[in-house]
Amino acid sequence: MRIAALIARYLLGLIFLIFGANGFLHFIPMPPPPGVAGQYMGALFVSHILIVVFLLELVPAVLLLVGRYVPLALVLLGPVIVNIFLFHAFLAPSGLPLALIVVVLWLLVFAGHRSAFNGIFEAKA
Repeated sequence: MRIAALIARYLLGLIFLIFGANGFLHFIPMPPPPGVAGQYMGALFVSHILIVVFLLELVPAVLLLVGRYVPLALVLLGPVIVNIFLFHAFLAPSGLPLALIVVVLWLLVFAGHRSAFNGIFEAKA
């Protein structure tokens, strides 16, 4: 399990490093999605929220690849991954396979660092 978590950590970091950097450098051409998904992405772009999202992808990606503050990287990536999954599940199903891969990778890394999250799973009075 330890090796799987390590490989998943590197893959997750690489995925978010590439797509986060693409948000700033545009080296992978990505046409806007059609329909409501395109309107949603357009609203995020016009409001400059995508800058924050891309930063929330880049910083944890670097942390994952370096191997420092991995629990913090998982906490920062969690909401981003939920939004990516829901976006593809409801608005743009063509990207759902990659979104599911990212979810599985996140879960594997989380399982490898479960002890760092023990405190939030305890029911205390």
